[in-house]
Amino acid sequence: MRNVNIHEAKTHFSKLVDTAMHGEEIIIAKAGKPAARLVPLREAVRKIQFGLMQGEVEIAENFDAPLPEDVLAGFEGAK
Repeated sequence: MRNVNIHEAKTHFSKLVDTAMHGEEIIIAKAGKPAARLVPLREAVRKIQFGLMQGEVEIAENFDAPLPEDVLAGFEGAK
């Protein structure tokens, strides 16, 4: 963990962000008292679970059939 004052943080912000990205925590102090903490973001790990909706969703046989002319015209902005 590294402590820096606000002036140093403003002057070397880009370097401090790079340091934090590499795992180091940085404490930013104002008037000698800790005021903020700069830490690396942890990427959210999203676990994909296939089949959660199995048996609950039904797709019609003709779901990819061409749209009727009047519906298609509505999407294309025709009146």
